[in-house]
Amino acid sequence: MSEKEEKPKPDIGYRWVASVIATMAGIWFLSLLLYSPQPSVEEIAYSEFKDYLAAGQIAEVALKGSRIDAVPVDSHKQSEDEDVKQATRLRTYVPAFGDPTLLPQLEERSILIKIAPPDDDADSSWLWAFLPILLIVMLYVWIFSRLSQASSGPFAGGVDEFLSGSSQKTEAERPKISFDDVAGQDNAKREIAEVVQFLQQPERFKRLGAEAPRGVLLMGPPGTGKTLLARALAGEAGVPFFNISGSEFVEVFVGVGASRVRRMFEEAKKRAPCIIFIDELDSIGRVRGSGLGGGNDEREQTLNQILSEMDGFSGHEAVVVLAATNRPDVLDPALLRPGRFDRHVTLELPDKEARVAILEVHTRKVPLAKDVDLNAVASGTPGFSGADLKNLVNESAIAAVQDGCSKISMAHMDAMRDKIMMGTVRTLAIQPEERHRLAVHEAGHTAVGYYLPNADPLYKVTIIPRGRSLGSTHMLPEEDRHTLPEAYLKTRLAMMLAGRAAEKELLGSVSSGADDDIRQATRLARSMVARWGMSKEVGPVDLGQTEENPFLGREFAQPRHFSEDAASKVDEAVRALLGEAHETAATIIVENKVRIERLVEQLEQHETLDRKDIEACLATRDAGEVLSMDRFVTK
Repeated sequence: MSEKEEKPKPDIGYRWVASVIATMAGIWFLSLLLYSPQPSVEEIAYSEFKDYLAAGQIAEVALKGSRIDAVPVDSHKQSEDEDVKQATRLRTYVPAFGDPTLLPQLEERSILIKIAPPDDDADSSWLWAFLPILLIVMLYVWIFSRLSQASSGPFAGGVDEFLSGSSQKTEAERPKISFDDVAGQDNAKREIAEVVQFLQQPERFKRLGAEAPRGVLLMGPPGTGKTLLARALAGEAGVPFFNISGSEFVEVFVGVGASRVRRMFEEAKKRAPCIIFIDELDSIGRVRGSGLGGGNDEREQTLNQILSEMDGFSGHEAVVVLAATNRPDVLDPALLRPGRFDRHVTLELPDKEARVAILEVHTRKVPLAKDVDLNAVASGTPGFSGADLKNLVNESAIAAVQDGCSKISMAHMDAMRDKIMMGTVRTLAIQPEERHRLAVHEAGHTAVGYYLPNADPLYKVTIIPRGRSLGSTHMLPEEDRHTLPEAYLKTRLAMMLAGRAAEKELLGSVSSGADDDIRQATRLARSMVARWGMSKEVGPVDLGQTEENPFLGREFAQPRHFSEDAASKVDEAVRALLGEAHETAATIIVENKVRIERLVEQLEQHETLDRKDIEACLATRDAGEVLSMDRFVTK
């Protein structure tokens, strides 16, 4: 029997029960000291009360319906001398037929008369005095019953164990997945493959004095499979897998997180070889003393304990610590130094071949129709992560079930891809004039994207409201782009402003429909000028307004500061780029007005046009028309 099994478990919350009893006793004793008892009452006959009244022995009376409470003269004087309200009362009741002479007799003798409502029951006031105590007792009873029943919860070992952190479960599992279940991350799998060899054959490394990596940090955008890769590593090596989120360490009580870290590492060393996986490491691993996370002392103590435990490995213990994060830029440098998380594995968004492999994994147990082409699906999902592709397959399966189909067809895949990329179809009552303007706007985007070189191929244009947009022009790149040439970016600027240019040239006015287009175009032009050095006036200098997060984008950015003169030059260069792009779009729309009007007509009639329909409208030349787009090629 192990030491852990021989150690007797303490009674569930015995100290907690003792504190409850002591608190209740203290409250009860205090209430007895503060509680003022009611005066003693002697019931007498009404005739006897009249005799007292006639003899002048009544000092005051209290009338409560048919009841009379009288205070004798001797008792009243005694209570006034001692400044207490302990006078003995006489109680009697008025006859059912009443006594019309009573009040005149009381007034004649100048007796103090008090009138109280008939339902005012002063004798029950002690219940109200003890009501808070009763509520406290009920609360303690409820808490104790929950603690007693929570045999599998955080209070399983009692409140003392919970406060010390020892009640945290550190159970290990053996994942049944392997690297074959992780598709599209070949580079990452190659980087951590040697960890599998160390876990399976640690003696080979010990003979040469080699030490396994203490920690491996998995970095990448959300949905790229960091957690899945960690589980697959444990499954491939066939070792126990301890999985915990960084937020589970941090509790309200200071010291609980550090205690849980110690217990987890102690258990892992007993089960070596094994893997410890800490998900969302940035929740506890942020830079200390920077104020991030609200200056939580508990978080910093937990981080210090993790650093200490990773230094405590002897070097030959087959325990590997894996961690995953979306924010490597906010991690404390002490976590990233050699001897801790010294190996950094980056998981990227999958390219086309990787997306095909991921789709094949997620469709293994899904019945597909013969018309489903996974290569076509992968080509139409640029920028999708592994989680996005899994969601695409699941949404397609749901759509097939709703349609009463036994297999997923390509139509289901296309519909769900449009839903994910462009949003859910909305039903809006759009007026004919507004609908025509919307068709002109989208036709402008489509025409400029069709005629300009360097643009991505058109996929679909629609004026059906989806998500937050009333219409959209969708393009699918033929290849994954890792760098963006200047000519391609200028083409994108012209496309973004083409909707506004079409409204201006074909309708004679503009609308607020170009709000998002102008915002995106301005952001792109500013990046071209201030970050990528694509302006002769500004030059190759980084004048970005913010310091961007490498994975999550500019919404998590930090502000930068530069001179007013530099900011003015950036604004002028951005304005020049946007003006040039708008002029290019307007020129194309004017020279192809007949074709664009034909496209507008088809859009209003069919609402959605695919690539073939777009080409049928824009590729047809009028008689005698000669048009060269070479002048729009950006050098």
